[in-house]
Amino acid sequence: MRVLLAGGGTAGHTSPLLATADALRRLQPDVEITCLGTPRGLENKVVPEAGYPLELIPPVPLPRKPNADFFKVPARLRAAVRETRAVLDRVRPDVVVGYGGYVSMPLYLAVRKGQVPLVIHEQNAVPGLANRAGARFARRVAVSFPDTPLRNAEYVGLPIRPMISGLDRAALRADARAFFGLDPDRPTLLVTGGSQGARRLNQAVSAAAPALAAAGVQVLHAQGKHGGAAPVESGVPYVVVEFIDRMDLAYAAADLVLCRAGANSVTEAAAVGLPAIFVPLPIGNGEQAKNARPVVDAGGGLLVEDAALTTAWVEATVPQLAVDAEQLATMSAAAAALIPRDADEKLARIVLETAAR
Repeated sequence: MRVLLAGGGTAGHTSPLLATADALRRLQPDVEITCLGTPRGLENKVVPEAGYPLELIPPVPLPRKPNADFFKVPARLRAAVRETRAVLDRVRPDVVVGYGGYVSMPLYLAVRKGQVPLVIHEQNAVPGLANRAGARFARRVAVSFPDTPLRNAEYVGLPIRPMISGLDRAALRADARAFFGLDPDRPTLLVTGGSQGARRLNQAVSAAAPALAAAGVQVLHAQGKHGGAAPVESGVPYVVVEFIDRMDLAYAAADLVLCRAGANSVTEAAAVGLPAIFVPLPIGNGEQAKNARPVVDAGGGLLVEDAALTTAWVEATVPQLAVDAEQLATMSAAAAALIPRDADEKLARIVLETAAR
């Protein structure tokens, strides 16, 4: 059996794609998996590292408002569809799976007449344009959050890797803190803006380093490619890195995470029972706030608007929460009870069933 998985750009698309690919191999070891991406996305690094072949097509950004690029979309889309059809001819998949984003719309158009069955997975609570279009003719549509407004949606959750879904944070805490050069006993804050980073988060939190240090809170800060984290030296560990490959160890090291509210960040933090402060990206269609809302409503996290995340807010809120072990334990239990951890195998079974039919 041959499967083509299409998704790229950021970890929001590549992480569930790779989790599904690994689950497919566990369920059917002889399955042939090919991934489809664009030349400028994170998939160019993480897909080959995971051991899967990667085919590339040109990205086709879809502007939300009419502008100069808006009128170039038809020609770009036609070219991308042609290249996608060439990939389909080479790979000859029995089923294709789309995760949305720039790479998926050309694939959806290339298979819209049903030559190859299509499965869609939507990561966010508010679906993107590509998945809204593809859902009209997909054989199966899986979603990460209940009540996602897509035709024939099946709630399965967001596929995450077993190294995350099966993580025992307490058992790994000492080794994880040693891995990052952290103190083994201090309360620990993890800060991450996702695979792209978040300069505003970096600046607001790192400027609060003296207040965090005064409370005895150490920080592991993944600042991303945009940088901006510049903590002053305090004698309390404040470790700044650009990117974290071992997110399982980062979650194990942390008592609290401050992060964006992409589907991946929300799902992984909740799945491992890590209390979170979610700061939704202030652009887009509001999906990040809706992603975080179920965890926040259950008591597993806080929701802070991007404009409200100032250094003063961090100083007034984060140190006292990070050292409140009882409150963190309550939040951890609330979050962990909410998120399905087997979405990778659920989606993989849907893919295999669709191909078999």
